[in-house]
Amino acid sequence: MQTGANDIEELFTREDGQFLFARWGRPICPVVFGVDDATLAVIKGALEAVVEVAGHETGNMDAELGSNLMMFFFEDWAELPQVPGMARLVPDLGPLVARLEAADANQYRFFRFDEHGAIKACFVFLRMDVHLKAVPAYTLGLSQIVQSMLLWSDKAFRETSALVVAGDHVVLRPEISALMRAAYDPVLPVAAQDSAHALRLAARIGMMQ
Repeated sequence: MQTGANDIEELFTREDGQFLFARWGRPICPVVFGVDDATLAVIKGALEAVVEVAGHETGNMDAELGSNLMMFFFEDWAELPQVPGMARLVPDLGPLVARLEAADANQYRFFRFDEHGAIKACFVFLRMDVHLKAVPAYTLGLSQIVQSMLLWSDKAFRETSALVVAGDHVVLRPEISALMRAAYDPVLPVAAQDSAHALRLAARIGMMQ
């Protein structure tokens, strides 16, 4: 995986050909459901590590939403409609659950955006099938946090993971770390729909190196 302008553009170009980029425009205030205290600590550790890499920040309470990064761990998609208030959080929840069940999906992310196009909320749903259960908690948390930090393409990381094993640890790929630092540079806009933004990101990476 490289971080030239063309490579960056590909990471934010969706299957329909549309370029979409967005980063968080406010501190991330997380809450995690469906895990024990030990796993919760591991996931929050992964969040802090990624946020530090990006140069962003976390908070305890979002003034508008309370918690703005919600992560749900569960066994079956059918559990989602039973969660109080979930239908208010996720539009068309019933049809969405039906599509996820039909696709045998084990994860789904849903974003909300503010008036500037920046991410203001992200909802992460993880159906803990045999594949996800086999992933160590820190690795799973790190992967999900990375994918929640930016509005990546729906094709991003299909073939190459954002993570790499370094000795006994799993860490972000250096090129992904550099890209996230550039993406959160305050001189750049919080959102973009023009692929020229990939050139700006590549230039910021070059300046940071």
